[in-house]
Amino acid sequence: MMHTLSRWWDSDVFHSFRSSPVAMLAALIALICAVCALFAGWVAPHNPFDLATLELGDARLPPAWLEGGTTKYPLGTDDQGRDILSALIYGARISLVVGLASVAISVVLGVGLGLWAGFAGGWVDAVLMRLCDVMLSFPAILIALLIAGVGRAVFPNAPDSLAFGVLIVSISLTGWVQYARTVRGSTLVERSKEYVQAARVTGVPPLRIMRRHVLPNVLGPVMVLATIQVATAIITEATLSFLGVGAPPTSPSLGTLIRVGNDYLFSGEWWITVFPGAMLVLIALSVNLLGDWLRDALNPRLR
Repeated sequence: MMHTLSRWWDSDVFHSFRSSPVAMLAALIALICAVCALFAGWVAPHNPFDLATLELGDARLPPAWLEGGTTKYPLGTDDQGRDILSALIYGARISLVVGLASVAISVVLGVGLGLWAGFAGGWVDAVLMRLCDVMLSFPAILIALLIAGVGRAVFPNAPDSLAFGVLIVSISLTGWVQYARTVRGSTLVERSKEYVQAARVTGVPPLRIMRRHVLPNVLGPVMVLATIQVATAIITEATLSFLGVGAPPTSPSLGTLIRVGNDYLFSGEWWITVFPGAMLVLIALSVNLLGDWLRDALNPRLR
């Protein structure tokens, strides 16, 4: 076990990580955000979902350092009296869950279809790639808006869990195309190599060849793309929530907080928008920087 960990730590990828201060800082920021989101119930000073603890008299209070240094609401409150700091922690949980879940679904769907199209070829490849072309001809945010809007119309009184499910599905159905096209191109290269031909000659079933031989060799670009797409999915969720078709209004999503704060921005309550916007930028930037590092680390030409 210790030998495996030592070999893993001494690999080229993690040597590149240890020698990149930007990647280490981005990983630290992403880790802090993930830990705070995962343990929001213990980290957050208040529970923004507990309506019994909200006081309308505390609505739109400025950050603590602007009113004498009290620490009850260090980042101020929103229009309902919710603590902005607590709302950011819970909002980060919503953004990360939606982003990771939608990317996971997109990866499974896109990798499976891309692997099938590249290995099978013929009419299967033609049909799946034309489907990808059709999906790419529509803006991703427009498709997500359409699916989220239809889901809300079909289930007007749906619980929050179903609303989040519709949101995850709407983002996933617009994100699988990149994985399918990437894996399909890599599979076309791999299927003509000697080890695949040897497996075919020895009678190995095609499904086993794809799963055990081709798939491990096409996952490098997928890992890089998935890392970057997490940030894109988080921004898409915030955009949909800002437009009112994403997370439920009662959930302190980062996009919802930005939309609420936008109504009070010009009246002087800037903190309701600025802090959620900064949190969204921080999460997306840290994930994008990790994706850039991973792309360079997995590229043998840059080693």
